[in-house]
Amino acid sequence: MAQPTVPDDREPGTEAPTPQARLSGAAVIVGFAALCLSYMLNAMDRQVFYPLVPEIRAEYDFTLDQSGLLATGFTLGLALTGIPAGYLLDRVSRKAVVVISVLVYSLGTVAIPFSAGFVDMAVYRLLSGVGEGVQATAIYAILGAFFFHRRAFAAGFVGLAFGMGVFLGPVIGQSLATAGDSWRIPFYVFGGAGILMAAILVVAVPRSMTEALAGRSGQTDAAAYDHVPASPWNRNTLAFGICSAVSGLVFYGFLGLYPTYLREQLEFSPGQAALAASLVGFGAMTALPVGYLADRVDQRLLLLIGFAGAGITGLLGYTVVTGTGAQYVLAFFMGTFASGVLFTNCSTVLQRAVRPEHVGRGAGLFILTYYVAAAFSGLLFARLVESTGWQGAGLVQLALLPLAGIAALALVDPRRMLLPPALRPR
Repeated sequence: MAQPTVPDDREPGTEAPTPQARLSGAAVIVGFAALCLSYMLNAMDRQVFYPLVPEIRAEYDFTLDQSGLLATGFTLGLALTGIPAGYLLDRVSRKAVVVISVLVYSLGTVAIPFSAGFVDMAVYRLLSGVGEGVQATAIYAILGAFFFHRRAFAAGFVGLAFGMGVFLGPVIGQSLATAGDSWRIPFYVFGGAGILMAAILVVAVPRSMTEALAGRSGQTDAAAYDHVPASPWNRNTLAFGICSAVSGLVFYGFLGLYPTYLREQLEFSPGQAALAASLVGFGAMTALPVGYLADRVDQRLLLLIGFAGAGITGLLGYTVVTGTGAQYVLAFFMGTFASGVLFTNCSTVLQRAVRPEHVGRGAGLFILTYYVAAAFSGLLFARLVESTGWQGAGLVQLALLPLAGIAALALVDPRRMLLPPALRPR
């Protein structure tokens, strides 16, 4: 099958893209692999902080509130960049945006060990979040455009890379901290790896891939888009935005203080807590088969399964199960439902709720709604712990909150969406 070219159909007043040569299969594979690896590093960069919270908290004498905010507050940087990055990506080179964003979050990571206290550490975490958010928005916009009709399956590969990063981040980070007898070492290593990754992206990712235009790629496409609302702000984006926000509150509420819960409440060793956090990444790797299904079944059903599964897992993990092996299993299931299912579907279904020319804004809307909620999830969880204990916090934020996501699905009108080919009326 011929690979897509880049036609000139951008919005009036914007610079026309330079015509690109058709891409070979090898170029697509190499470019896509580089993007996935960069996102794996993004996930590792995020995850390395969580298992080290007890050591950082002890050195700086942070409260649980401060620790929870630092653990998940960086996602506010991701959230703030969502909509601006979406507009930017519909107008300028996505490749340049990806490369610069990797440099930004890597510099933020390197700066964390130099923090004097809570305020500047929070600024460095926020800077990392800005870079990670722009990169995530750019990658999902690239996938939504280049792999237009198989975007969920392509996003599944990115979810697989994310899961691998979630798995490797705590394990490698804790090992580096233990070997170097300092929690600062992992941040130096991961930050340096990010700078190297930016250079790899410059060489490995073809511009023809990053600048493809959704639904206008030169392939035969008889689909009409008039049934989709002209504005990217519509009933379906509202419903899926709520689903994304609930997903962010649940997943990052779990991630942010889960290792602290295991160590301080269940008395796990640092290595056991890091392994449990890593097993969340194994669950997140189910994004690949989930992405395959998302191009073939109603995504509302998958979202329903994700919310129900995450709620049950959170309930068991914080109110019933205390054993080491059982917590490992539940950590895997939380990664499966909250990341593999919910993240993969929320990130793609919002693009299917807008017209092709708004794919960047669809990706940006996901980043905004998901990560605004995620930014305050750790603080919310910490406050719930202070008022209701660990069990009460797990019950409210992880077990009951997913019901709000299930309720939001009732607002969706599938007739006003871009359905994948397998679900279109014949």
